[in-house]
Amino acid sequence: MPQPVLLLGAGRRCAYDEFVLARVAAAHPVLLVDAAPPAWAQPCLAGRLAADPGKGGATASAVVRFAARHRVRGVLTFSGEYAVAAARIAGQLGLPGPSLAAAEACTDPPALHALLSAHTVPTGGPDDPGAPRVSAETVVLDGEIRIAAITRTALGPAPARQPLRHTVHAHDGLLHNRFLRLAVDRTVHALGLDRGVLHIGLTLTDRGPRVTDVAPHLPGDLIPLLVRRATGVDLARAAAALATGEVPDTTPTRQRAAAIQFAYPAATGRLDHLDLSPDAAHEPGADRMLLTQHTGNHVTAGPHATAADRLALWVAVGETPDACDDALRRMGRHLSVGIAPLADVA
Repeated sequence: MPQPVLLLGAGRRCAYDEFVLARVAAAHPVLLVDAAPPAWAQPCLAGRLAADPGKGGATASAVVRFAARHRVRGVLTFSGEYAVAAARIAGQLGLPGPSLAAAEACTDPPALHALLSAHTVPTGGPDDPGAPRVSAETVVLDGEIRIAAITRTALGPAPARQPLRHTVHAHDGLLHNRFLRLAVDRTVHALGLDRGVLHIGLTLTDRGPRVTDVAPHLPGDLIPLLVRRATGVDLARAAAALATGEVPDTTPTRQRAAAIQFAYPAATGRLDHLDLSPDAAHEPGADRMLLTQHTGNHVTAGPHATAADRLALWVAVGETPDACDDALRRMGRHLSVGIAPLADVA
């Protein structure tokens, strides 16, 4: 039987986190550290410790003792909130993972940019006017750096600039862009990372790619699902393998495209109606469509919305990004929303 992995935090939203947790649990028993484990995660768990992994040294010591008793093989987190704690615990247990210094740099944007600039990595802000936003989903194994996929992100209006859509294409031309590749390689070396799955954000400027941020863990927003649908590469299983000292199989087995669309409120107010026609599932290219909000909740309109205001998401698969776009448009017609404006609520 495979030895267990310790997961810090399950996530709070089933729509985004269940897929990744299920993929990890299919390879290794999962022991969860979470102060309030969500009910949806229970079927995927082999055990749990009711503790907040972000609560500092005392909790970290308890987690280390728990991990030692259960002979944990690796430590994972899907959350930037717990990236430093995961690195600290893995280091204390002598398990693979990013160093504490690397994790701390990734969670401190000024420190990250200073470190990258010192290693001649071109950097930029995430809101460079008009610059397309992408991310390199990167797998690192003993110094070998592989960009498994490129995620292209369409952002909403300022000031929130929330993601509206992510798209992954197995034949994305940026996979062969030497300047992007150089930026990714230098980023990994600057952080001193030798194993792990990284989400490296970049903007595409007229001066070339600029690194904006680095997450030393799996990306959110169901990007691992898009990568698997488009390329066959299972980032979740790869992350679990790397955390346990194993060698992951990252051979592409598909050559398609996949995309996810998020719906945000058109007005600020109380959500009175939210419905999804079952016919959405029958649209060509449809993979899944889920509601992520509840009627009666207060929601904020798109320009100022956060991820917590999202109403729904839907995923499409096709031979090309254009085919995915068409499928997403058709699926979006099956969503109906009613919002009582603030004046009416008052």
